Amino acid sequence: MILRESGMPPQDYWETLLAPELILDAFGFDATTRDVAELGCGYGTFTLPLARRINGVVHAFDIEPAMIAETCRRAAAAGVDNVKPEQRDVFEHGYGLTDGACDAALLFNILHAELPIDLLREAARVVRPGGMVAVIHWRSDIQTPRGPSLAIRPSPDRILEWSRSVPELTAVKGPFPLPPWHFGLRLSRR
Repeated sequence: MILRESGMPPQDYWETLLAPELILDAFGFDATTRDVAELGCGYGTFTLPLARRINGVVHAFDIEPAMIAETCRRAAAAGVDNVKPEQRDVFEHGYGLTDGACDAALLFNILHAELPIDLLREAARVVRPGGMVAVIHWRSDIQTPRGPSLAIRPSPDRILEWSRSVPELTAVKGPFPLPPWHFGLRLSRR
C-alpha cells in the first residue's frame, strides 16, 4: 500500500529537513543495539547512520523500488555492509521477520497511514520483549515545510492513544521535541 501524501521530494532537499544523528541520539541507538527493522527507508537517510551505530543488521523496507535501489547504492558507496534493504509491502505482508527478531523498529514519518494501529501492532510483533518501537512524526501543531496535510497528521496524543490499542506496547518516553519540525515517542514491547 502506498501511503496517502507520501511522495518524496528530491533527496538533497529532504535531508535538510531532518537531523538523523540528533534523532538517533534521542532514542539511544548505539553499539548495544542489535537488529533493527525500518519501515519506509526512503533514501536511506536514517538507515546508514543507524547501521554505523549498531551491532546488528538494519532491515530496511520500502514499497518503492527506487528507494530500495538508492539505499542499496548509498550503503555500497559508504562501505556499510550491515544493511538489508528489501522492497516489501509491509501493510500487506508484514515485515517477514520472526517474532521478537529485532531490538527495535523505526516508524519514522509514517503513522499518517490509513492503518496506523496495524503498523504499531506489526512493529511490536518483530521487537523482542523490552525492545523499542521508535516513532517520529512531523509536528501537528505548526505548519512545516514538508509532511502530510495537517488534517491527517497524527498528534502525539493520538499516537499514544493508538499505542494503547496494542496490548504489547507501553509508552516509556515522550512526546519529546526533535526541533524544529518533529516530535518523538519511545514505545516498548512488554
